[in-house]
Amino acid sequence: MTLDQILLFSIFALLFGFMIWGRIRFDLVAFSALLCAVLLGLVPAQEAFSGFGHHATIIVALVLVVSSGLVHAGAVQLITQTLIDNGRSVQSHIVMMSGIGATLSGFINNVAALALLMPVDVETARKAKRAPGLTLMPLSYATILGGMVTLIGTPPNIIIASIREEELGESFAMFDFAPVGALTALAGVAFVALIGWRLMPARVAKHDISAKLRDTSVYVAELSVPEDNPVIGMTVKELYDEADSEDVDILGLMRNGKRRFGSARDTSVKAGDILLLEATAEALEDFRSEHKLDYTDADQTDATKENTDGLELLELVVPRDARIAGKTAQVIGLHWRYRTYVVGISRQGRQIRHHLRRVKVEPGDILLLLTAKDNARTVTDWLGCLPLAERGLFVIQREKVWMAIGFFAAAVFAATFGIVSLPIGLGCVVVAYVLAGILPAGDIYHKIEWPVVVLLGSLIPLGTALKDTGGTELMASQLLAVSEGIPAWAMLTALMVVTMMLSDVLNNTATSIVAAPVGIEMARALDVSPDPFLMAVAVAASCAFLTPIGHKNNTLIMGAGGYQFGDYWRMGLPLEMLVVSVSIPAILVFWPL
Repeated sequence: MTLDQILLFSIFALLFGFMIWGRIRFDLVAFSALLCAVLLGLVPAQEAFSGFGHHATIIVALVLVVSSGLVHAGAVQLITQTLIDNGRSVQSHIVMMSGIGATLSGFINNVAALALLMPVDVETARKAKRAPGLTLMPLSYATILGGMVTLIGTPPNIIIASIREEELGESFAMFDFAPVGALTALAGVAFVALIGWRLMPARVAKHDISAKLRDTSVYVAELSVPEDNPVIGMTVKELYDEADSEDVDILGLMRNGKRRFGSARDTSVKAGDILLLEATAEALEDFRSEHKLDYTDADQTDATKENTDGLELLELVVPRDARIAGKTAQVIGLHWRYRTYVVGISRQGRQIRHHLRRVKVEPGDILLLLTAKDNARTVTDWLGCLPLAERGLFVIQREKVWMAIGFFAAAVFAATFGIVSLPIGLGCVVVAYVLAGILPAGDIYHKIEWPVVVLLGSLIPLGTALKDTGGTELMASQLLAVSEGIPAWAMLTALMVVTMMLSDVLNNTATSIVAAPVGIEMARALDVSPDPFLMAVAVAASCAFLTPIGHKNNTLIMGAGGYQFGDYWRMGLPLEMLVVSVSIPAILVFWPL
């Protein structure tokens, strides 16, 4: 092993270690790894930022913008409002939502597909009086599976097609992934819809239809007692019965910055005290208005009186790359920037011990925010969060829906038949959307997932350096040496299983950048076609079903569905086994060795 290889493997080991640790943003970790490689002379300085202009990076960014245009035009809403019915049984609903999710994620980014459908699923669950946890995990898995069907459905497919073009002189076409991806997705969706959802723990499915607390999230919240309030002089114990009748739990009382729990029962309430509550968004607001209490900000002022144009309560899911993830509302200046207040946090039943303004928000949390009605969309976009339920954050232009679909279909057709390259086709769609007024020009840059762009731009030069120094060839030879004597199809299966295991704990983009070149080297050593190995990596990198950290979709549903870390493998493990058993024969048929 050469010195360059040792240094590169060390950088990748640290990169993967920090990504698994998850305490530092993955884009910052990847960019830091790139800079280290440049400073050590492993990546030429003139090529350090070549990944940011790479066509794979451009395609990923454009797909996100085009997806946003389709949403603004109402294409997704047209489908969901036509097909979704809250009167269906749980299984029928899962079949319908999973089918829609898988289909959509084949043509828009699979994270975007889940972001669009998750509010619909939550609202349907609320109307049907059932736990959203029964249906959100199947929906997440279905959108992940559907992304495997086309070139633009998921970043790993785009990356693998680009690597094939660089190594073999020709990229995969738009629907080259479809024969294997569609069969695998069909089998996977059938499993989650018919069997998989039944494997979730009983805790997720529990639902008391006689109770009023049917919302997805129960928030820990704070309400302050203003001067001359009727509750002043009452003991906390006396408030319990009234709170219980309104489906609110009083956890304790805070006075002068100190929390009181059990001792608070016999404490008389004073002006300026803060009641610590646990309630749903609706129950919290009912209790606040009934007893004339205040939502408070960092300065203990009444947030409800600061804006006379109307206020709105927002429920937002926090993804891993959100601006507020790992920070407090106070640190990012949510109050002074947007006059917006965190009035509740839901965190899978775990206790919150600090002032809400000083609580570090975690991925998977659900925030209850109070903000001006005309500020809701701006705050949601700035935070990088997703609405838990449909709130009408933008005006849908239904009259332009078929125009938007037509532009997109024309670009897909042109790219499929080689009339234009895919980046050019998608770029034309973006320009057409802006000129036609489908997508506001000011929204374009807000819809690009910049952390993913930075991740791709940083990892592509590192992947190239690993190949140029012989690192990928070394990895392939080691895998072949360990499995010497077994047939090529068994090696293909081994590569797929290893890639899938990596994807369960790493970002799928990072996994595909490392695993695809290794697959090509393995094929060369075996003197077989590299295409089945690339297909195996494409399927495996996308199929991260065992943990909430392997795929962003799994993180997004964690808080809303009330899932714990160990819940995912129950459905995910048999699903991954099914994916391997279906996709390997399909690869051997459609992409023979």
